[in-house]
Amino acid sequence: MRGAAPDRQSAGFLRRAIAARGRDHGVEYLIRQARITDIDRLAAIGRAALPGSGGGSLDAADLLRQLVYLPNASLLVAESRREIVGGALLVLRPSVTAGGYVGTIDFLVVAPDHDADRVTESLLEELLRSASNKGCSTVEAAEPSDPADLARLERAGFAATGVSLRCPVSAAGAGARRI
Repeated sequence: MRGAAPDRQSAGFLRRAIAARGRDHGVEYLIRQARITDIDRLAAIGRAALPGSGGGSLDAADLLRQLVYLPNASLLVAESRREIVGGALLVLRPSVTAGGYVGTIDFLVVAPDHDADRVTESLLEELLRSASNKGCSTVEAAEPSDPADLARLERAGFAATGVSLRCPVSAAGAGARRI
């Protein structure tokens, strides 16, 4: 079939994107899968929004670059006028007790000069859609310390379930990297 157009849906060319039309100034936020070229801007927004976060053995940008291509993660960005203004990361893990996969929102940031309510609402809507499409039975997020952030999560359907426990571990080979 010479000259036939490829089936774009089966080839993966079409990506799910939603646009949230703003009430003020007609600003649109396009939510789409992150590309490798988006990572530096997304990491910069993350550093500005979450100072002092991390503490792991990898730089945030390096880790985000690895997650762009993993099937058990959804890294989304919010765009306004072709500028990255926010992003979110959903990571999946299997859970026998939950009866399927559990999605964890590990990273959700919005640039300070944009409407945090609308950008967060748009990102959460697409993250929950992605989690549903990937077979998640539940989605969890760490309880934020900022009451405004907590209110945004509650509007999206999240409810407090208690405090989780964490145990820090060193990455394999982290000590061997010293030269």
